[in-house]
Amino acid sequence: MLFDNIVSRLPFALLLCSLTYASAAPASPESDVELTVLNPANFKDTIAKGVWFIEHFSPYCGHCRKFAPTWEQLVAENQKQDDPGIHLAQVNCAVDGDLCKENNVDGYPQLNLYKDGTFVETWGQARDIDKLRDYLTKHAEPAVKKSSTTAPGQAHQLTDDDVLLEATQPEPGKEHNPTGTVLSLDESNFDKIVQEGHVFVKFFAPWCGHCKKLAPIWRQLAVEMRGKLNIAEVDCESNAAICRAQGITGYPMLFYYGQRGHGKTEYTGSRKIENLKSFAEKISGPAVQSITYETFDTEVAKHPALFLLIRPENDAESLRRVLKASRALFGTPPVYAATSPAFYDRFNLKPGSSAVLALKDFDRTSPAGIYHLEASGTVEDLSNWLIRNRLPMSLELDSDTFQDIMFATHKPLVVITAAPETKLSGASDRVRTVAAQWKGRQGSDDVVFTWMNSDKWAKWLKSMYGITADDQAHVVITNHSRLIYHDEDQAGEKIKLSPVSISSALGGALAGTIPYHHSENFVERMARYINEKLVRIEHVVSYHPWGTSVFVIGALAALFIFLRRVLSQEAELADELARKVRRD
Repeated sequence: MLFDNIVSRLPFALLLCSLTYASAAPASPESDVELTVLNPANFKDTIAKGVWFIEHFSPYCGHCRKFAPTWEQLVAENQKQDDPGIHLAQVNCAVDGDLCKENNVDGYPQLNLYKDGTFVETWGQARDIDKLRDYLTKHAEPAVKKSSTTAPGQAHQLTDDDVLLEATQPEPGKEHNPTGTVLSLDESNFDKIVQEGHVFVKFFAPWCGHCKKLAPIWRQLAVEMRGKLNIAEVDCESNAAICRAQGITGYPMLFYYGQRGHGKTEYTGSRKIENLKSFAEKISGPAVQSITYETFDTEVAKHPALFLLIRPENDAESLRRVLKASRALFGTPPVYAATSPAFYDRFNLKPGSSAVLALKDFDRTSPAGIYHLEASGTVEDLSNWLIRNRLPMSLELDSDTFQDIMFATHKPLVVITAAPETKLSGASDRVRTVAAQWKGRQGSDDVVFTWMNSDKWAKWLKSMYGITADDQAHVVITNHSRLIYHDEDQAGEKIKLSPVSISSALGGALAGTIPYHHSENFVERMARYINEKLVRIEHVVSYHPWGTSVFVIGALAALFIFLRRVLSQEAELADELARKVRRD
């Protein structure tokens, strides 16, 4: 009875998750892909030669089942290659647990890389198919190196146009959005369309008011992008499984899926047709464009931020690296490539070197950052650098830019200057001046300078940062990813709209030496903390189902033994007291 009471008081979700995962039978769909499964008898001999990428999994693991289609696609693509240079295989840890233990597998699925029988490393990133493709390509060692098709004695040098044409060439016979209509996606065609890529998808619910408002605009966008970009939609009421798998948390949500499976990005900008069309045009164009020295100044004047690759004419590899890395930008900001020697003098670069420059705030002479391609670094490193430098140093914070700034992937500190509409023009000029003086410092890509209309955003500013709208400019430095902000500099004074005050506050904020305030109240912080803990518990249960089950059962058994011992001692004490009373 006591044990039943204890069990009834345990968190039901935790018990349900652990017991469900521990007892669930595998339910893998049939696949035409031939998967290689290794066991203790053949594991060492099989991986003794060559490069092997091994998935250690359990059929009872929810994350493993979710990852299965991605793994099968990787295997299928690998098997189609004559000489892939890397082999893919699996180990079923539910059957061969000792083998997984020997390979230090402590969660499922775990992806290990081996070379000539020796462990190299464990995959530690998100199990995104594009990242996994890049990883396999990076570590592949083909038996026969591909030779050039150029005849002996002919030293053909690839030009910008050659490489750009190669990178942007559409699939033979493939026409995007030939009818100019919205394509409806469901379980029968979603995977196929997304894998082909270059599709802009709206996830919606029929009852959603914002979705109804967007519907005619979405149809208009399909007409505008006829022959250029696929426009599609998914009804999440009818296709709940698809929307769960794609991480849909609200309606409508808009995602672009890159051409030939090159990743996806969420569109968080304005839902006006002009903004949607602008985004669609950018992602439909080439990832990198050629530029001459004579037209460079004109292009800089058009864009608050852009990237420029400077390279010698015979360095086609640098252009390919930038092409691959720049897909993460999805057309914003633009990326240009140039080979003119005049650029080396202009930006004081070593002649013959290759580098990518981040040019911001229409500045044609002083880059905000430089990435030297000769230095060791992967395509992923370059891609991350591009993302960190994609925003201008200074810009207005409004409804169109809010998501891009406050939810930027690299989580920058955002300097917000809130001024009334009558003083907004002067405040923006001073913000640009402060940003220009800050540019070039180490870590400048971790800071974005903004200005905003305090009359229009009065309610939000008051609730988030305690700013009361008046006729003055107010400055705060916010870390929106942590929902904290600073309103004082290192001297303990309120931050002023001046280079000295803002630089002092930024230095303290980056070093963590000045106090901060929370943008949420205590109740909101506690609710978020509890939610994060529950999510972490779910993660542990999902990745370690058997371990969680053993822990729960062991904890219950220990608690039962402890309570039984306590009750037994209390019963003995009660009997002793009763005997003493009878003797008296």
